Amino acid sequence: MSETAPYASKSELSLGRLHGAGPSPTRSEYQRDRDRIIHSTAFRRLQHKTQVFLQHDGNHFRNRLTHTLEVSQMARSMARALRLDEDLAEAVALSHDLGHTPFGHAGERALHHAMAPYKGFDHNIQAMRVVTRLENRYAEHDGLNLTWETLEGILKHNGPLTNADGTPYGKFALEGLPAGIDDIPAIADLRLSSHASLEAQTAAIADDIAYNAHDIDDALRAGLITLADLVDVPLAGPIVREVLSLYPDVAPNRQAHEVQRRLITRSIEDVIATTSANIAAAGVKTVEDVRNAGQTLVTFSPATAEGERGLKSFLFERVYRHEAVMVPVRASEKVVIDLFERYMATSDMPGRWGISAKAAPDADHRARIVADFVAGMTDPYALDEYTRLFDARPDFL
Repeated sequence: MSETAPYASKSELSLGRLHGAGPSPTRSEYQRDRDRIIHSTAFRRLQHKTQVFLQHDGNHFRNRLTHTLEVSQMARSMARALRLDEDLAEAVALSHDLGHTPFGHAGERALHHAMAPYKGFDHNIQAMRVVTRLENRYAEHDGLNLTWETLEGILKHNGPLTNADGTPYGKFALEGLPAGIDDIPAIADLRLSSHASLEAQTAAIADDIAYNAHDIDDALRAGLITLADLVDVPLAGPIVREVLSLYPDVAPNRQAHEVQRRLITRSIEDVIATTSANIAAAGVKTVEDVRNAGQTLVTFSPATAEGERGLKSFLFERVYRHEAVMVPVRASEKVVIDLFERYMATSDMPGRWGISAKAAPDADHRARIVADFVAGMTDPYALDEYTRLFDARPDFL
């Protein structure tokens, strides 16, 4: 790898970890973060958590783990082209979904609804709880003891949470700041009003690219849409027409893969070119300049951003709200809500979870313990718990 750019994050200049770990003779600090994340229990659980299609729908649909690996690969590729720290970009990408519930976004919506009387649930804050408190592998501390820069990236990869005066920013201006934002252990203030590093921003846009391309792929595989349905869809349409023209006689699955790979490649190339121009125009020279730039610098071009919004609108209408998806969505939401309510009423959870819930000083603390337990479940474990507690199995068909 060539030398990183002046505005890239520098491992040797990291603010460090809450708990001293001593230097490593073979790895940078961000490489150590990446490795800690990969070896965590929460990371392994991702293989049994829904992305869009439930696990039982088929073995070839993406789950949270395969999605995360795809995001990581794209983030690393863009970071390399932009001369950023690849390891930090990868660490943020690998950890960005650690706070997700079972059953994908349906589970998150259900848990947020159940937690409404207790300040709600946010998967990004939950990821911070996972890496700073809930992982309990180490002898000397809770959490993974990640560097400040990785924690900052997990928390702010989608942008600042507050304005300079501390008032909620962006979507939080309407929703309010998520519960737990003021209780994140780190070696230094995570500076909620500043942007995160370019590495974190790269991980965020890699997530968008992965969603666009791979949800198309899974929807085609599930038979919810056909390539013909995509011909006039923004961003994807021109690529579909190109592929059908070049390869009219190849099998549909090969055509679909060709569309997917071209969409990924062109999206990444668009981000690299646009971001390089944004960096030059902003005049940033250091990572602190990036944090104080007052804007996200890793972006799509305006034309691609408009097309991406159109593609997302199509996917929302034709895939995410398709009845074949919504039937299991409604069933899984009921599973999560029923589990939450039963645990709140009985504290009937295994091991330390039940002990902690029974000892909780009030309902707010007990609810957060229950939310931690439910959010950490895999899809199969949630279904097993539902069967244990209610002597029934949800019908996802």
